[in-house]
Amino acid sequence: MASKPITEQRPSILLREIGKLLLMITAALLIVTVVGCMVGPDYKPPAMKLPAQWNGNDQQMKDAADRGTKTDLATWWQAFDDPLLDAVVEQALSSNLDEKIATARIREERAYLVISRAGLYPSIDTSGYYTRQRYSANTPFGFFPQVLPRDENIYEAGFDASWELDVFGGIRRGVEASKAELAASVENARDVRVSLLAEAARDYVAVRALERRLQIAKANLRDQNDSLRLAQARFEQGFAPELDVFQARSLLETTQAQVPELESEVAQTVHRLGVLLGREPDALKAQLSDMAPIPGIADPDAIAVQIPAGLPSDLLRRRPDIRAAEREIAAATARVGVATADLFPKFNIVGTAGLESISPGDFFFGTSRMWQVGPSMTWPIFEGGRIRANIEVRNAQEEQALLSYRKTVLNALAEVEDALVAYDKERTRHQALAASAEDFKRSQLLALDRYEEGYATYLDVLDAQRSLYTAQDLLAQSDQQIIDDLIAIYKALGGGWQTDPQTRSAETAINLPPVAVARVALPPLESARSGSTGGTFFQ
Repeated sequence: MASKPITEQRPSILLREIGKLLLMITAALLIVTVVGCMVGPDYKPPAMKLPAQWNGNDQQMKDAADRGTKTDLATWWQAFDDPLLDAVVEQALSSNLDEKIATARIREERAYLVISRAGLYPSIDTSGYYTRQRYSANTPFGFFPQVLPRDENIYEAGFDASWELDVFGGIRRGVEASKAELAASVENARDVRVSLLAEAARDYVAVRALERRLQIAKANLRDQNDSLRLAQARFEQGFAPELDVFQARSLLETTQAQVPELESEVAQTVHRLGVLLGREPDALKAQLSDMAPIPGIADPDAIAVQIPAGLPSDLLRRRPDIRAAEREIAAATARVGVATADLFPKFNIVGTAGLESISPGDFFFGTSRMWQVGPSMTWPIFEGGRIRANIEVRNAQEEQALLSYRKTVLNALAEVEDALVAYDKERTRHQALAASAEDFKRSQLLALDRYEEGYATYLDVLDAQRSLYTAQDLLAQSDQQIIDDLIAIYKALGGGWQTDPQTRSAETAINLPPVAVARVALPPLESARSGSTGGTFFQ
């Protein structure tokens, strides 16, 4: 007679068993937390020797600091006091596709960080299955059909849990690397923003400069047309040779040939700016159709006090590309620890708890419960040099990241110095061009007066008009170059990313350590680390 299931045989017994399993896992977690170690090098920010001050345009920087009227780098474009430029920048920040791609990469790295952190915790799966099976008659089971039927059903459901004990810190080093890579992606997004602001402002300035050059060309066309009528009249009256007419017409036609080229450049620049803003090429045509001055050029002397004062060491905190390169070193250093942990044993706790029965009728009773739990250990003995080769790969990658950081810092210093020198020299050139344009204007008027009175040949008028147009066109190009150089200074100093709420909010998911600023020589690779590399007795 079959025994009846007792009242204690309830599903609650299974829950108690699962609770025991979880308790064991928790105890193991506490043990690992207390006694676990992390192999591989600990990261220490690199240091570089930086100059004490800027060399290019040093006096101008000092004047800016003394007057205390410097531009806020976070919103440097507002110093030009051009509402349309402000509108263009805002559209670029909200619609540019490169920035959207960079923001999507931040989300990608955040997800990778979650994936790497998941390795620190146990994984629990649930499963269930039904199996109908028949034993062969040609096996030991087949000789005893009365004791054990050859046909049977198997019902099973339960939970499987596994957890790798991070005794030597390989998983935690992976989390360190993911944090650093997330931080690097944030800085890369900021770098995209810095470049975007500079490019949008440059394109806008280029449109205004080309419009100015087009205006100069058309004004010279009117003057040259008047000169052609004058030469024609004097020829018809017998006071001038026909050569003067041909020369006047030739100059007029040469200037006319410049107009379509400038109009084409205006259209192409507007198209480029529209695409930069993530819109169709002609989207800004209506907004930029009205003539407007080049922003900031109305008083070039006043622009000098708007250069932000600062020290070269400020670049390490301002420039996103430098900050990103520093985080890449941290990630590469952590990856060395991940590779080093493969030299050591790996410990796992594996457990299973559930119900198993050959009959669905008593499947949910306590007699159907089953469980197993136990630790496991694996230790690589021979891998054909794979593990040590992987460590060497990671060491080489760390060295590359360190050298790339140094190169990035040096390039940043050069960019600032180049921009300061270019801005200072262009201002000097601009003053000479402005004086030259004024002199050629007076020369043209004097040449026309002398030609009308018969005291000069038309060649004098021709040279004066040609020189005037060239000087005015060069002056307009210098106007553009001054503002471009000023924008280059703002970009080289890393201005503009500080107001971005999306990339700034990413810091809530990671801890960005302060960047070290030390006036010492760049240390060798080993001095950028601290801590043990962990065990040297493995071959």
